[in-house]
Amino acid sequence: MKALKLKDNVYWVGAVDWVMRDSHGYTTEEGSTYNAYLIIDEKVTLIDTVKEAFKEEMIARISSVIDPKKIDIIISNHGELDHSGALAEVVKYAPNAAIYSSFPTGPKVLESLFNEVKLNIKGVKTNDTLNIGKRTLKFVQVPLVHWPDSMVTYSEYDKILFSNDAFGQHFATSKLFDYENDLDVLLHHCKKYYANIVMPYSKQANRALEAVKGLELEMIATSHGVIWTKHIPDILNLYQDLTTSKHNKEAVIIYETMYGSTEAMGKAIYEAFVRKGIPVRMYDVNNSDFSLLITYVMEAEYLAIGSPTFNSTLLSKIAGFLSYLKGLKPVNKKYIAFGSYGWGGESVKEIEGILESIGHEKLISFREFHKPTKARLQEITQEVEKLL
Repeated sequence: MKALKLKDNVYWVGAVDWVMRDSHGYTTEEGSTYNAYLIIDEKVTLIDTVKEAFKEEMIARISSVIDPKKIDIIISNHGELDHSGALAEVVKYAPNAAIYSSFPTGPKVLESLFNEVKLNIKGVKTNDTLNIGKRTLKFVQVPLVHWPDSMVTYSEYDKILFSNDAFGQHFATSKLFDYENDLDVLLHHCKKYYANIVMPYSKQANRALEAVKGLELEMIATSHGVIWTKHIPDILNLYQDLTTSKHNKEAVIIYETMYGSTEAMGKAIYEAFVRKGIPVRMYDVNNSDFSLLITYVMEAEYLAIGSPTFNSTLLSKIAGFLSYLKGLKPVNKKYIAFGSYGWGGESVKEIEGILESIGHEKLISFREFHKPTKARLQEITQEVEKLL
């Protein structure tokens, strides 16, 4: 396996994971990449590593351009094991290499994860620099994008930002430059990645975006997915929208049903959006991917959630989705809660409580006894339509 040349003496030495279909609950139907980068200068520098299962692949790529024993510096932009998993293997080859990570959290993370390995770790802060020869690398801490230890590294000489998780996608490809791939596909995967990983930390991500805006960029070398070159303005503009929670005038309806009554209510709500010319998506949660649903929810202005009452609470699948949504914290939605019941009717109140706990604004709610009549369904459509 060979390294991929990005610029003179700068190489991609990562790995492509065609098999992965899940990343801690986030579906990755297209797999992913673990991007590591090698800079050959007076001091040979490795930026991030790969997941442990791919360590031999990374070492082979490094070896295609230089003996890994010559590595002087390892930069750990983020200690999570999909980026640091091969660190112990690299240290076997280069035991005296200095490891740079974000102070104070980065060294603690690495020392905990590799507590049986002797590591020479040095903490760095925003605006700290490291001269490696022709190049001087600059560090910018971006805490909680998406771990407390996250940082990015900038090479002014190469005009490359090594951005780690920021601007990334879970997208396996042998074509590692953005211009070799369909831009719409890439941006979709960027949105999905952001919604399922970065969204809870949008304020921090926006500050990170502002911190890198002044840099002269010819390349953004991410830790997952493609390397941005031609489409840098597109990914920066997308992140501007995502980090400021810009919404489209769209609606998403997500429900779970037992005997069809809650589904019928959802269809009545759907009809209201159609009549008003508002794009709307509708999903039975039992046949849907949470990761994709949350991506659509992130971008939409309106959200409707439905469940019948079952054992005095929500049905289990919609309850699971609401738990997932609550953790990811999409903001500023106008919501509709709806559901049928036989007695009690607690499900709608639970939906309201969860959505209001993360700051969403109630548009209207509907609780219907067993099976709503056709006339009542028409009324639901009309009531929603008046509010849009």
